[in-house]
Amino acid sequence: MQKIGFTEALDSIIASDARYHRDGYVFLRDALDYTTKQQKKIKGAAVKHVAGPELLEGVRQYALKEFGPMAISVFSFWGIERCEDIGQMVFNLIAAGIFGKTDEDSMDDFKAVYDFQDAFVKPFKPQFVFTPKLPPGLPAPKPV
Repeated sequence: MQKIGFTEALDSIIASDARYHRDGYVFLRDALDYTTKQQKKIKGAAVKHVAGPELLEGVRQYALKEFGPMAISVFSFWGIERCEDIGQMVFNLIAAGIFGKTDEDSMDDFKAVYDFQDAFVKPFKPQFVFTPKLPPGLPAPKPV
């Protein structure tokens, strides 16, 4: 039996579940690679399995690295609005034979691990609001 390639697997996945853009799956595969490399740096050994929350953290870090403040817009374009969407994509890739899983892995691993606004927008918001000091005697500007 011939092993199905990534491109063919994506064709099959998108034909049966068109919720997520093809590029989102490519990004997810790259984010898994990024995550395993980061874990190898920390643990110093080959990583055999990445659990859902670990993958989500890798997705967050990789998206911020690759897309910066545009990460949430890119994800939205791909149909990815929350952690559960990434979980759905992971399980689509598992069903296609591209990703593997253990008996402990489930969709619950991807439920509300983080809020997308906090993960992808908040890091780019200003930390403070500049308030200029007015010379004495000038009235404060009226709020708009």
